[in-house]
Amino acid sequence: MALNKKITDWSGQRVWVIGASAGIGAAFAALLLERGARVAVSARSLPSLRSLVQKYQPERARAITLDVRDANQMKTASDALIETWGGYDLVVYCAGTYVPQRAWDFQLDTVRELFAVNVEGTCLSVVIPQLRKQRTGGIGIVGSVAGYSGLPKSLVYGPTKAALLNLCESLYLDLAPKGIGVYAINPGFVRTRLTDQNDFAMPALMEVGDAATAMVRGLERGDFDIHFPKRFSLLMKMLRLLPYRLFFAIAGRAAKS
Repeated sequence: MALNKKITDWSGQRVWVIGASAGIGAAFAALLLERGARVAVSARSLPSLRSLVQKYQPERARAITLDVRDANQMKTASDALIETWGGYDLVVYCAGTYVPQRAWDFQLDTVRELFAVNVEGTCLSVVIPQLRKQRTGGIGIVGSVAGYSGLPKSLVYGPTKAALLNLCESLYLDLAPKGIGVYAINPGFVRTRLTDQNDFAMPALMEVGDAATAMVRGLERGDFDIHFPKRFSLLMKMLRLLPYRLFFAIAGRAAKS
């Protein structure tokens, strides 16, 4: 049984994709535009956003620059969309940053930056009031399977994604009874400029187009827990269930590879 309302037709759906200048966000926005949705894309890079929307009519696609760390810019963008569209049917937060880090590399500035972008920028202070007013719509938050458990070189990134999963669970408990959908989206390794930093083999590495397709399918099914690719994400879920002695042995072996 679906935990959220299924999306059977994207035509005319008003979707705001935050963090859409590159990677999964850009691919996801492009796919929704192809399927007939009305899409607003936001990020700091206006040229990247314009290249994404330029072949569509303004009523179908628009670019709004913002820095997710700036609450005023977020509110201004939301207000502009509400004025133009009358609201939004789905907001998907794809913005995120990543710095591979081990314990001996710990730097407080990096911690603050990752939490500011990955967690604090999730736009909830402007989106939730509007969705409650509408009594319909949904919020999707892109995390990572790195949030399932502690992993090598994920000293700060992993905790930010764990926070997002916990956040989505709490949001669902509060918002689902009010008719608002919540989607926790946790990809495995996806080939982007962020994962290009990794100096280790990335199992089940996906291309951004495949990741975007998996996201859309999960949203269409009404899934709360959207994770992919299954052959990797299910293993990560199982790893979390192991006794710590086994978990640390397996994770420690990965750290040495």
